[in-house]
Amino acid sequence: MRIISQCDQRALRVTALGALCGILCTAPQPAAAQIPWNRKLVGASLSGAALAVNDSLRGMPPWVSPVASAVLPGMGQLVRGDHRGAIYFIAEAFLVQRFVSLQSEARREKNRYHDIALKVARAPFGPEIRDTVFEYFEQMGKFVESGPFDTDPGPQLVPPIDESTYNGSIWALARRTYIGNSSVPADTALSYQAALAFYRSRAIGPGFRWSWRNAGIEQDLFRQTIQRGDETFRRATQQLGLLLANHFLSAVDAFVSQRLSRRGLPVNVDHSLIVEPRTGTARVGLEVGIGF
Repeated sequence: MRIISQCDQRALRVTALGALCGILCTAPQPAAAQIPWNRKLVGASLSGAALAVNDSLRGMPPWVSPVASAVLPGMGQLVRGDHRGAIYFIAEAFLVQRFVSLQSEARREKNRYHDIALKVARAPFGPEIRDTVFEYFEQMGKFVESGPFDTDPGPQLVPPIDESTYNGSIWALARRTYIGNSSVPADTALSYQAALAFYRSRAIGPGFRWSWRNAGIEQDLFRQTIQRGDETFRRATQQLGLLLANHFLSAVDAFVSQRLSRRGLPVNVDHSLIVEPRTGTARVGLEVGIGF
């Protein structure tokens, strides 16, 4: 306690804040850990960082505290001297670190499956363009090969009929949709032209043709990599949702606390942060008591 009492200088308190955030975001732990935040200890290091702001905001309109918490979670509480703003601030640092980490991992997985596709499945056809839409790579994982776009060397478009290939399956779908079970009509028939238009809009062109023939192991690796990348992008999106929720909850907390304090009702809050290092998830526990 003697060391804490010496942290009255603002610069030292700001340093303590940075050190606390750094430990939370980077330090590995062997198992799930519950970290209770003592209001005196955390408040001593974090409220000092907001002293100058707090002094300058005295007498400001009541909307300042909620808006400050909406912009930077916990700031609205800290400028009012509420130490529980620390939990929002630290949760924000943790969630930002997780979001950036997951985004970087997802980009690495994306580059991996793009490279596998380019160097293995697309290499025999001399591709000039490396990247395209995600649905294209999804279909590469489902079909062994795309198949030719046109089987007729002449000017007339003749789609492939091998339904084991992607283009063949698209032409089969076009026939079922526009022609039905009847025999293939003449090239000039409206139904046949509609089927060709459907095929042109969805088939794989010569510049993006692929084949996994004699490369089954590489295709399996491609599928696993694209699945990992998709899952990582999904987790990053979830972290972004948690970030937005943290901003919203901090703003609501600051608004409600301010209204209650103006009525002379004390608000006591105990909070804890439970971190699971293996999954990188965090759960925040809040216990709120209002005096009447």
